[in-house]
Amino acid sequence: MPPSHSPRFLKIVEDAKRRIKECSVDEVKTQIDAGQQFLLIDVREESEYAKDHLPGAVHLGKGVIERDVEQRVPDAAAPLVLYCGGGFRSALAADNLQKMGYTNVRSMDGGIRVWREKRLPLENGIQAKG
Repeated sequence: MPPSHSPRFLKIVEDAKRRIKECSVDEVKTQIDAGQQFLLIDVREESEYAKDHLPGAVHLGKGVIERDVEQRVPDAAAPLVLYCGGGFRSALAADNLQKMGYTNVRSMDGGIRVWREKRLPLENGIQAKG
């Protein structure tokens, strides 16, 4: 069961979701299977990422993504898909990246929770940062 979120948090998430593009878990899985080129970014905490994450995902946590994204992704037009536990933190991060000038950012609605529910493959451990 997803965690209960405070009304003020939900209000800022809904505000962000009005400005961003979202995609479904099924769309992301289809793109991965088709070999489409995009950067999959896990914005959860490092401990969450270490437990498990989507195959090929890199970690740029919600707390540091705005600070570190330009070094990792200098091309503001690069296709990015962000995800978190349920799609709320990734929506907030996507909104901020758009404010920073990133033009091809999507947030995966439902996050890793829906990915797990569909029993899709996961990796565990910390991946080398490239």
